[in-house]
Amino acid sequence: MTVWDRPEPPTRPVPLDRERIVAAAIALADEGGLEAVSLRKVAARLNAGPMRLYGYISTKEELFDLMVDEVQAEILPEEQPGDWREALGSLAHRTRRTALRHEWLADLLGGRPALGPNGLALSEATLASLDGVADPDTVMCAVGTVSAYFTGAIRREIAYLRAERTTGLSKHDWQRASGPHLTRMLATGRFPALARVVHEGTDVDAEESFATGLDWILDAVAAKVARPSA
Repeated sequence: MTVWDRPEPPTRPVPLDRERIVAAAIALADEGGLEAVSLRKVAARLNAGPMRLYGYISTKEELFDLMVDEVQAEILPEEQPGDWREALGSLAHRTRRTALRHEWLADLLGGRPALGPNGLALSEATLASLDGVADPDTVMCAVGTVSAYFTGAIRREIAYLRAERTTGLSKHDWQRASGPHLTRMLATGRFPALARVVHEGTDVDAEESFATGLDWILDAVAAKVARPSA
């Protein structure tokens, strides 16, 4: 029985329910990441005994599932997208924006399928836009391909943000600090392809890079979807 199917225990003197527990857990994770979340810390924030939480949630993994489902409400489109490309593009961009608000989400992307109400609604909205466009296997491969792209891109962006906070160096500060070493290494002539990219490449921000890569992935999916079956 999943956590969504299991009934909650009766109310006791200190008001408690899964909604309050999840909200407290999300607040802790927003402040300090997933490592800041434990049933003991959540209970302390709610002024409740830790054992009381086990009437609502059996494991920390269940709590993470509930947290993901809660923030997936922020990813749900406000209205049904017009076509599959808009739906998959919107899924990617909205997931990125949500992960930037809740960085811990990046650590939980790409796991098992989400079975909570918001997760199922998100899957339905995405798949509905592809209904009739291709066979089910092609549809699932298309969704999986786009999801793999934005999951990796989001994790990479969040990793950069965390590195900046850990080191206290912005991207440009780090480039200035590491510039002399890189210049010496490129001057050896051992890395000509890298030197060309460094000297001739354009520095783009994370959002533009994300959007460009997403467009390339969607172009590839479009070519596959448009290809007649044998």
